[in-house]
Order: sequence, then C-alpha cells, then structure tokens
Amino acid sequence: MKIALYPGSFDPITKGHIDILKNGAEIFDKVIIAVARNSEKHSFLTVAERVELIRESVKDIPNVEVDSFEGLTIEYAKKRGAKVILRGLRAVSDFEYEMQLSQANSALSNDIKTIFMITKPKYNFISSSTIKEIHLNNGDISKFVPECVYEYLKNKK
Repeated sequence: MKIALYPGSFDPITKGHIDILKNGAEIFDKVIIAVARNSEKHSFLTVAERVELIRESVKDIPNVEVDSFEGLTIEYAKKRGAKVILRGLRAVSDFEYEMQLSQANSALSNDIKTIFMITKPKYNFISSSTIKEIHLNNGDISKFVPECVYEYLKNKK
C-alpha cells in the first residue's frame, strides 16, 4: 500500500488544502492528513477543532485518514509507514521554504520522498493566514473554506 502523509497546521483548512488532498488521494492508496501540534505557535483553532473540521471536510474521500502529531514530521511519517510527504505549493514564493524542508527531511531519512503539488489557480492566493485575517475583520470567507469550516467559524464569533 502506498501511503502519503500530508502534514500541516491547517489553521483553518482551506479549499486549497482540500484540492491538494483530493489530488493526492487519486495517486496514493492512503493519504494521512496530519495536524502538527506546535506548542510554540499561537493557534487560531485548537488541534482538536482542526482535526474535527478536517474530518468533516474530507468525509467523502474514502482513502483519507485524519490525525495529529507532535515532533518531527519525518519521524511521524516513518511511524505511520508513509513513503511520501505531500506538500502543496500555491506560488513560487512557497517553493524555497518547501525545498529547504524537503532537503532537511531527506537528510534525516532518504527513504521518504517529498512530492510537491500545485493548487488550482483559483486557490493560489488562499492561505490560512489570509482566511483568519478576513474572518477576524468580519469578511466573507465562504468562498475559501469548506462549508463546515465556514459555519463553524461563523458561529464561533
């Protein structure tokens, strides 16, 4: 079974993330979308909220599993039997950072490869940071996030 790990903060998950996930689910037997726990980072949503919202967002994709983890991504990938780390790119500006992560992971374990996937152009500008900014300033985020995320955040205010 070919397993891919799609790690990230997903704070909150966006339609761009879902686009990458769906593409990965067409290629791999199983994709584990994993929310990284980072105690150093101030999060908008708790890890539990993010996991639940992702589960709801991907419930119709049968070969996707949702989880969370702490520590090095590469170690979690090994633990879960993933041979691929899936990363999404929105723009050229994402590439340098993602390339450095990929090279660090490769230095830690050359058995696990990183694959970059590009979102559809209509999602290129969407980031979790942008969503949070729009939401916190009472803007409409309904076009940028799955319906369940929109409803949850609308009611969270």
